[in-house]
Amino acid sequence: MRLAAKILTVWFVLLAVEFTHGALRVIFLVPRVGDFPSRQIGVFTGSLLIFVVVYLFAPWFGHLETRALLAIGFVWLVLTVLFEFAMGIFLFHFPLRRILEDFNIAKGGLFPLALLFLFFSPLLVARLRRV
Repeated sequence: MRLAAKILTVWFVLLAVEFTHGALRVIFLVPRVGDFPSRQIGVFTGSLLIFVVVYLFAPWFGHLETRALLAIGFVWLVLTVLFEFAMGIFLFHFPLRRILEDFNIAKGGLFPLALLFLFFSPLLVARLRRV
């Protein structure tokens, strides 16, 4: 399988895992702590899930140079941001203000931290696995 197909396949796995994570967060965590705090907590639990998925799929990519690993992270980051905006606007009909809340670090939005972790996850995992 070509590298581009592998990159997209793993991103779709990440998407499925994070979608399930989000649904479970809404069902179990939102009623206990509220919506925004649950999204903040979800950044950390979601980052852990990202790490697990990337760790499991790392051998599939084989040995890649740092530049390629960062390129993979960048592709995943861009796809994720596009997906978040598309889902928020077109599926959930959230106002743009609601979507941007998660990106506003000054007001407690921690999503940029998750995106940063997503971006560096291929490199981090490759270094840890020594792939």
